[in-house]
Amino acid sequence: MAPRYAPSLRSRLGPLLLFLQTGFILIYAFYFEIQDNVVVDEAIFRDAYAEFQDVNVMVVLGFGFLCTFLVRHGFSSSGFNLLVAAVATQWALVLIGLESWYDRGKIPLDLRSVLVAEMCAASALISMGAVMGKANPVQLVLLALLEVSGFVLNERLLQGLLKVRPLKGIMLLHIFGAFFGLTLTWILYRKGSEGGFEKEKFDKKSGLFSMLGSVFLWMFWPTFNSVLVDDRFPGRKLGAVYSTYLALAVSAVTAASVSVLSCPRGKLNLIQMQSCILAGGVAVGVSMSAVHQPWEAMAIGFAAAVLSATGFKYLKSHMLLAFHCHDTAAILSTHGLPGLLGWFAHLILQIKDCGDHTVAIRFAVFHICTLLVTITVSLTMGTLTGFLLRLNVWRPPQNRKCFDDQAFWEFPHLAVRK
Repeated sequence: MAPRYAPSLRSRLGPLLLFLQTGFILIYAFYFEIQDNVVVDEAIFRDAYAEFQDVNVMVVLGFGFLCTFLVRHGFSSSGFNLLVAAVATQWALVLIGLESWYDRGKIPLDLRSVLVAEMCAASALISMGAVMGKANPVQLVLLALLEVSGFVLNERLLQGLLKVRPLKGIMLLHIFGAFFGLTLTWILYRKGSEGGFEKEKFDKKSGLFSMLGSVFLWMFWPTFNSVLVDDRFPGRKLGAVYSTYLALAVSAVTAASVSVLSCPRGKLNLIQMQSCILAGGVAVGVSMSAVHQPWEAMAIGFAAAVLSATGFKYLKSHMLLAFHCHDTAAILSTHGLPGLLGWFAHLILQIKDCGDHTVAIRFAVFHICTLLVTITVSLTMGTLTGFLLRLNVWRPPQNRKCFDDQAFWEFPHLAVRK
């Protein structure tokens, strides 16, 4: 007989989603307008829509399948990813358009604003990987709303206080999402996690689906890094594509090498590789505006893969034992460390190309302040969100029901007949 799971979602998830969606519809009805009277060249529209589709595939399929390595959590990993992405994107569009609403009374809706909103939603999907399997969908939806709010706030602070260009602020989503997620999983720590959860494991089928998510992300990451580059400078856009591809290619080869070398039996670790092959794309995305030569992108991809693969092998267990951070999807190794490496590479490359020492010092101070503001906002919002999600009113799953789809999804062939 199948185990009985408490129907805890009926009184919480349903009303919450209906309330949010009704509120979004009303906000969009009164304050949004589609810019359908703007004349756009057909070729430009075709390129822009293709880029939008690439980013959409990454957000829905890439991140969705990436966490399906958990053998009994495939429904939740992919399904909750789509749910969180849909809610977070709608909320991000509202927050991004507040300035336009204040100035004009209306919020214009176009492809670029949707792209920015999806990239803001990606920060929430990164953080979700840290608590995947240990949080119910109500908690994940609240996580998305609060993290997107914090990420947009961070962008406004960077643009207002430090005059950071929008592209640079958005590409810090990897660092923001990683530190937000680590703070969250530290506050939501469960006693007994040191020994591992009973159902936190993977098999051949779940590993294959998870690798499929990594492949989608790997294929479309050049678009993700280049989509917001100004179209008036096609050379810069193509340069971002080339740099990202080279960094990804090098990180894939390097991750395979480190995986073999770090295994006592000299074999490849699929779960380690699937995260680390993306490290080059993360690092070069953060440092993109300072990368001008192919070897620079390749060196960044190499260093990011080594750092990510080594961190995955040794840092995940130490973070759990030393800091009580149970990082389910190893977001620190996949996004946090490569993101910090990209930030450091950007600093070094920019100083190298600067001939004036005074200007170099000013840039270094400015660059360090950008990181400090981002981490401060991320940790602060992560702490507030963590304490909110700790409330028993959300009825988080018990330890023995973590990493199990049956706690949230119907399985007709396992239904208990009365």
